[in-house]
Amino acid sequence: MSVSKYNHERYYDPTPYAALMAIEREEKENRRRPLVFICSPFAGDVERNLQNARLYCKYAVEQGAIPLAPHLLYPQFLDDRDKAQRSLGISFGLVLLGKCDELWVFGSTITKGMRVEIERAQARGIKIRFFINQGKEAVT
Repeated sequence: MSVSKYNHERYYDPTPYAALMAIEREEKENRRRPLVFICSPFAGDVERNLQNARLYCKYAVEQGAIPLAPHLLYPQFLDDRDKAQRSLGISFGLVLLGKCDELWVFGSTITKGMRVEIERAQARGIKIRFFINQGKEAVT
């Protein structure tokens, strides 16, 4: 949820802002399952990478999380081979990343797209977890 400090007439209105932010914090704290961004390769062996991303999402569910894998969604209607559409898909994913509690990185290869997601998570202070193999978290 995006909360503004300004009302619909664009006047500064801190009281509703404070109340809405408190509600948002409470909802986040009371959510039983963390929302996790699944960060894994897409380009290259696309079919294998999509299959792996599905497995990573399943693993996240088994761990009690809500997985979010934009690279399973946006390639359904955006062409990853088109630079403009790829850039759009990455930017959409970064917006969603901002809503997540954690970023889970899978695999031993970090692609350019994954590097962008990791750097954005670091900049936002989002917890990052690395998984070399499914179920085996790397100690960092």
